[in-house]
Amino acid sequence: MNTQYGDFQNEIYEAGTRGMLPRYPVDFETLARRAEQALPPWVLSYVAAGCGNEHTQRANVEAFEEWALVPRMLQGATQRDLSVELFGMTLPSPLFLSPIGVIGICAQDFHGDRQVACAAARTGVPMTASTFSADPVEQIGPLIGDTPGFFQLYTPTDRDVATSLIHRAENAGFRAIVITVDTWVTGWRPRDLNTANFPQLRGYCLANYFTDESFLKRLHKSPEDDPASAIAEWAAIFGNALVWDDLTWIRDTTGLPIALKGINHPDDVRKAKDYGVDAIYCSNHGGRQANGGLPALDALPGVVEAADGMPVLFDSGIRSGTDVVKALALGATAVGIGRPYAYALAVGGEDGVVHLLRSMLAEADLLMAVDGYHTIGDLQAAGLRRVGREGW
Repeated sequence: MNTQYGDFQNEIYEAGTRGMLPRYPVDFETLARRAEQALPPWVLSYVAAGCGNEHTQRANVEAFEEWALVPRMLQGATQRDLSVELFGMTLPSPLFLSPIGVIGICAQDFHGDRQVACAAARTGVPMTASTFSADPVEQIGPLIGDTPGFFQLYTPTDRDVATSLIHRAENAGFRAIVITVDTWVTGWRPRDLNTANFPQLRGYCLANYFTDESFLKRLHKSPEDDPASAIAEWAAIFGNALVWDDLTWIRDTTGLPIALKGINHPDDVRKAKDYGVDAIYCSNHGGRQANGGLPALDALPGVVEAADGMPVLFDSGIRSGTDVVKALALGATAVGIGRPYAYALAVGGEDGVVHLLRSMLAEADLLMAVDGYHTIGDLQAAGLRRVGREGW
């Protein structure tokens, strides 16, 4: 019999018969409590914080409780196929790691990007490396191994720097470019503001900039000799309020597939298709960028319908394998996780991230088994039932 992701629970139970308990938690709530103890307060507040009073951040999570799966019995779902097609590749599961701009400093050694890349290589779960990393893309890409890696770009106002970052990601082996469109300026984040805490302005996670030839040409001195000036120069070119026509030069810059991250309105989906985008990434940045908005999950069905067969990536509010299954049932092609793996990295480094990914995949696999779904296609054909408020 082929190994299924759900078999991970058998490993845990078998180890228990020998007196061995799991080293890391298998649920988000326990993991979050452990991370609170492991992370420095300034890192924890930055990772955990949302925008405004954090209503949208909470709503992202709570939205999943308003959708229910309908079990189908006597389906004989002894084998499940969780593979998906994305960017011309067959991925073993629909899970991927969302970009986190401070993942580098969530690790105890402050090299979290490398550890996450190694976890991706071990699990086959793609990593989306952020523009803001503690180590440059050239050191991250090779560590992902045969697992596909994606590179997320915060597009700077200097087009030469943007082009250089994209080409460096290509050369480092990344297989797609994710353009974040909802963060040309940071949202109002009281937890960060009350502690005047912006890690990049303190020089953290700017390795890609400080090793970029196009960026270094803008400086009079090296970042090592004058870090304050280098940080100020980064801040000066960070915020680029992209318009639709910018997609033309971005498209001309790379032959890699392009996904737009931060899309929630069907009209924006249709516009993106007109500009030759390869995938839509439905996300509201986990509630970090704009408060008072629609939970991303509520936007997902409209985005999927407008995409009309184009791949739709999704994140925001994912906390469990059950959440993953629900997002897939609403039409997502692949589902990203954010805060959970930041916490797992803080608690257990590379091994902690591997444990988290195996746990989430096991939960998703077992849920499909119990509810009678052999494939993601079967799941999407059945859909979900709304049990709460009216959707968009």
